[in-house]
Amino acid sequence: MAKSPGENGPRAPAAGGSLSGTRESLAPGPDAATADEVSSLGSDSEANGFAERRIDKFGFIVGSQGAEGALEDVPLEVLRQRESKWLDMLNNWDKWMAKKHKKIRLRCQKGIPPSLRGRAWQYLSGGKVKLQQNPGKFDELDTSPGDPKWLDVIERDLHRQFPFHEMFVSRGGHGQQDLFRVLKAYTLYRPEEGYCQAQAPIAAVLLMHMPAEQAFWCLVQICEKYLPGYYSEKLEAIQLDGEILFSLLQKVSPVAHKHLSWQKIDPLLYMTEWFMCAFTRTLPWSSVLRVWDMFFCEGVKIIFRVGLVLLKHALGSPEKLKACQGQYETIERLRSLSPKIMQEAFLVQEVIELPVTERQIEREHLIQLRRWQETRGKPKPPKEIQKKQQKQAKASGQLDKTPTPSQAKVVPAAGDAYPPQDVPPKDPAPQDPAPQDSAPQDSAPQDSAHHHSRESLTSQESEDTYL
Repeated sequence: MAKSPGENGPRAPAAGGSLSGTRESLAPGPDAATADEVSSLGSDSEANGFAERRIDKFGFIVGSQGAEGALEDVPLEVLRQRESKWLDMLNNWDKWMAKKHKKIRLRCQKGIPPSLRGRAWQYLSGGKVKLQQNPGKFDELDTSPGDPKWLDVIERDLHRQFPFHEMFVSRGGHGQQDLFRVLKAYTLYRPEEGYCQAQAPIAAVLLMHMPAEQAFWCLVQICEKYLPGYYSEKLEAIQLDGEILFSLLQKVSPVAHKHLSWQKIDPLLYMTEWFMCAFTRTLPWSSVLRVWDMFFCEGVKIIFRVGLVLLKHALGSPEKLKACQGQYETIERLRSLSPKIMQEAFLVQEVIELPVTERQIEREHLIQLRRWQETRGKPKPPKEIQKKQQKQAKASGQLDKTPTPSQAKVVPAAGDAYPPQDVPPKDPAPQDPAPQDSAPQDSAPQDSAHHHSRESLTSQESEDTYL
């Protein structure tokens, strides 16, 4: 994923006007009357001349690359029952988080009702609490001029994000404007990280389910708590996760592992886009949403499990390898996966039943981290970035305030079950109190708690936020 702000050289302004960095400058063009007419339409697909085309239930133009064929819809009565249950959970989040974590996980595995998915993602990720703890912060970032080196790259990427979805089909339309605002705000919120192209599809998916401000804080949680270090300049976290995935594959599918080893195919060649984009560029849309439901609830282990399932079923038998005699054929097989193994019901069930535990992932993380240190030296983990972020937050008053009574018992974050990928296991952190939850999955060494922001456990975020 390129991060260079100067790629592709100078760029001519888009026909609809340049998104120069503040909300006021995002008007589609100088013709105010035309802009008003466009803004009054129901969707950007209508504004771009696609009103006569049918839109599927996910918002994609029927017949386009992102659209799906006939789906097995959940019976209406069942859907209404699930909505009622989720409404009860969301309206009584403290109670459910205190006593019924497993029930929430099971309901996320069954799929969050579409009408409540955006709201549920905010609760599960902690984005809702982040927003409450930082009132007005997004508006401040939104109205501030951004760094020109990032604005140009972000602008060039806008039209590449789900161009056949009704929100993003219109160049300079509402969806692209909000996407620009969210990505620009993140470069200002974390200027030391800037922008990575893989963040754009993540932000776009969030915007399909919630307003820009809520999408921004969920993006912050994904980048800092669920996948810290994934979008840093050297991408060390994703490299280490590639080694972990490949090692776990030996247990899940020895045939696939042996084949990839024999052909000397680096994991980065097939898993980088899977992991960094959280499968938004890989799976059918119904499968993407189900994977994200589980991802927000259970953390990055879901990403690993999905990757292992795809590898197992794409390369896991001698019959499937007959057509993969060389590196090129193997990479093409992984880039053009069989629709059957990506089908929603099949994939979700395989992910749930995959015999890979959190303990195994944690243990493999520690092994690969030691190997990394022996061969490449100590990696620069997201922990160092997080320390810097905490200092900046304290200086600007962003750190969380004293907990309320309902915040006194801190529980592990939903995305925190798996140990931080780039954090050395022996590095003590005495200034941060350890979480009080004694669940088995959190029994690994404290500094090996994969993919969690220390701030998310030590800044007294409320227990009604995470699993």
